[in-house]
Amino acid sequence: MNEEYDVIVLGTGLTECILSGIMSVNGKKVLHMDRNSYYGGESASITPLEDLYKRFHMPGSPPECMGRGRDWNVDLVPKFLMADGQLVKMLVFTEVTRYLDFKVITGSFVYKAGKIFKVPSTEAEALTSSLMGMFEKRRFKKFLSFVANCQENDPKTWEGIDLKKTTMLEVYKKFDLGQDVIDFTGHALALYRTDEYLQQPCLVTIQRIRLYSESLARYGKSPYLYPLYGLGELPQGFASYVTNRVTKVGQVIRVICILSHPIKNTNDADSCQIIIPQNQVNRKSDIYVCMISYAHNVAAQGKYIAIASTTVETNDPEKEIRPALELLEPIDQKFVSVNDMYAPTDLGTESQIFISRTYDPTTHFETTCDDIKDIYKRMTGSEFDFEEMKRKKVDIYGDNQ
Repeated sequence: MNEEYDVIVLGTGLTECILSGIMSVNGKKVLHMDRNSYYGGESASITPLEDLYKRFHMPGSPPECMGRGRDWNVDLVPKFLMADGQLVKMLVFTEVTRYLDFKVITGSFVYKAGKIFKVPSTEAEALTSSLMGMFEKRRFKKFLSFVANCQENDPKTWEGIDLKKTTMLEVYKKFDLGQDVIDFTGHALALYRTDEYLQQPCLVTIQRIRLYSESLARYGKSPYLYPLYGLGELPQGFASYVTNRVTKVGQVIRVICILSHPIKNTNDADSCQIIIPQNQVNRKSDIYVCMISYAHNVAAQGKYIAIASTTVETNDPEKEIRPALELLEPIDQKFVSVNDMYAPTDLGTESQIFISRTYDPTTHFETTCDDIKDIYKRMTGSEFDFEEMKRKKVDIYGDNQ
């Protein structure tokens, strides 16, 4: 093979697929390869169900009550898409959405004192939520009103706050919000994994909360989307190609659970996300649960797939994930995996080898999109700009593309 390419992409993970598409749309000649005969490596979607049993070395075959094996399509690393988030914009830009159909996730929930509650993200929901007392509801309503009306370029809307200097903790104190409200705001609305953001300027957090609200406004039920038939060809499997250029940064435990019922206290939702904030279970990291079902063409009729995940903090990861599993009981079958997480050891500017991070425990793609934008900047030397990308696309392919 004597051809020359502008970019060579190894691995068919989400990060690699998106970057490959972006470079191709920008007029680059791209060679995209995978050493496996299938997509995804350690993060593939598994079908039929018999193959999932084999992968986890489960004895025997799935019982007849599980239905036909071909009716199952189980993502090993499931994540939802924010309806107005970065990934949806990237998929639209690369025209991948031509080949995918999406379904809205029914609900988004948060864990408090052993129970789960719907995440309130609008002023109306704040006033009716059972997650807060009467006075707390009014204070939270004022906070959401501030977030909705706050404009970065109009200091008159800042209500005495300096968006680039005032910390998020100071903003919470200004609105007199309690610890439980701070927990679900930071972790279920702004989608932070830890509390480090509290000491950082508030602008980014306000933007993240607004993204959640704007995504919710698109479809009404929840801010999340999920492709019918599963994530399919959007798994990740790149770091193993260059093991001498990555370093271990932690571990993640994931437990795939097959259920014959919706999760309790979710109004019989056929899909949902649940976030267990770290402070609610005395941890340093959040615990995540996402559930999809037969309604998404990934399970047999009447069956549900729930996946719990978190960052490993002790020598007993299964004990760490137990608060999530207790929400799912009774569980028909579960499949447990503990995997290392890797990050690149250098920026790649000298070697011209640019490496993606492995998936974190979150159940959304926003952190993955941050990784895509970071690699793009390291590769090209410029920030990823959607409007600039659109202009380049028109210049290369014309207005009809």
